[in-house]
Amino acid sequence: MMRLPIFPALLVAFSLVAQDAPKAPDASQLRLQDAIQIALKNNLQVQISQQTRESTKAQELQSLGAFDWTLNSAYAITHSKFQPDGHSFDGSGNPIFGNTITDTRKWNVGVSKPTEWGGLFNVAYTNPNYSSTEYNYAGSPTFSTRYPYTGSLSASFTQSLLKGFGREASATNLIVSRYGAQAADYTFQLAIIGNVAATESAYWDVVYAKRNLENKRQALALAQQQLKENQIRVQVGTLAPIEVTSSEASVAQAEQDIITSEAGLLNAKDALIRTLYPTTDRPANLDTVDLPSVKPLELDEESAVKQALVNRLELKSAQLDLKAKQVQESAANNHLLPQLDLSVGYNLNSNVQNSWSSVNTDLTNRKDPGYSVGLQFSLPILNRGARGSLAIARASRRSSELNLHDQELGIVLQVRTAYRTLESSAKGVAAAEKTRYFREKDLEAEQKKFENGMSTNFLVLSKLNDLNTAKGNELQAQITYAKAVTSLDQAVGRLLEARKLEVK
Repeated sequence: MMRLPIFPALLVAFSLVAQDAPKAPDASQLRLQDAIQIALKNNLQVQISQQTRESTKAQELQSLGAFDWTLNSAYAITHSKFQPDGHSFDGSGNPIFGNTITDTRKWNVGVSKPTEWGGLFNVAYTNPNYSSTEYNYAGSPTFSTRYPYTGSLSASFTQSLLKGFGREASATNLIVSRYGAQAADYTFQLAIIGNVAATESAYWDVVYAKRNLENKRQALALAQQQLKENQIRVQVGTLAPIEVTSSEASVAQAEQDIITSEAGLLNAKDALIRTLYPTTDRPANLDTVDLPSVKPLELDEESAVKQALVNRLELKSAQLDLKAKQVQESAANNHLLPQLDLSVGYNLNSNVQNSWSSVNTDLTNRKDPGYSVGLQFSLPILNRGARGSLAIARASRRSSELNLHDQELGIVLQVRTAYRTLESSAKGVAAAEKTRYFREKDLEAEQKKFENGMSTNFLVLSKLNDLNTAKGNELQAQITYAKAVTSLDQAVGRLLEARKLEVK
């Protein structure tokens, strides 16, 4: 007797591959890979995650703006006139009559830039300022300022030495936003992974419904054939008429199963169409092309766990969150220190001149240089605000550590469960295939016995029902296995790689 090959007891794992099928001319006929591409293009959740990623990256740019160069400029014109009201007197006791007119023009320009280490760089150019006063008084000669122009050029740098010193203290928001941008990339990839897994599940649901309907139609054909043969036997007198009733009931049951299976197929197709085309125009119908099959893959349980701990995006995101919390704790700890700032500066000044160009000549020739060095110290007496911020940051960091450890434990459990489910599903496929094969042989033998008068119609129909059940179990085992492969790839963190998908 022919026997099917039995899977070895120590089965490690399998990977799902789609059987090659000729390309259908109708665009509604889908391969699994095409379905995944369509779903990723149209899925709303993927689009939402993509916009969230862009928003988070913009926050990094926003935080980086705190360290941009800043251009400062100011220009002012003033005019004032003083005229005594007759109540002012000179040294001889005579009233003073006349006026004083003062005109000034000031223009300053400079640039400044904070540094990520807690410093501030500043350059300022005081453009030759003009300040002229004209005196007009009775009995005195009229005169005005002969040298109305002055100017200066200065550069300074201030650096925090204790509180606010270092990147983690002064650039906390920037560092945290960069970690957030990386985490947003992982969140976007997770949305894609979830969509791929959901698409594959919906695709295999359609495959199951389609093949289940085919099995039900085959069962109807076998039941109709048995009914036809029984009717012939009744006509020739070799079978009692009452036996036909059982065959007719079997045909009716098979027809009812077809009706249920047709509805199930339509529902499964609608679910797949909804997954692939949530907003765009939807095709009236579609048909699946690929079929599930198994292929051995050398992967043991411990290797799967190790890969998952390296690949899983949830862990990478949690690790980034922990790093961000550690940076925030370090910054909060730094704020407990007293404020001590070192300032250094260098400046150039011009003499009073009678022209703009003369002032600039003094500055370029460094005629009157100067410098400054200083320290500024401050210490909050109780510093309760900083101590409270540190306590919050420590609790947040500890919570992040616990969350990371909890996710590691959850992922290990998820991988082990998915691996064992796949292993048992693979064995289930082999067992279901053997069962279906022997049910076919059992039915053939029972039919031959019935033809030779050694069996009854009831036994033949029972064998037929057993075969239909075995076919259904085999199909269900194949689909369960196909979904188990998706679950394991997702648990290990290699689903995108296994489907040859690249996230940009």
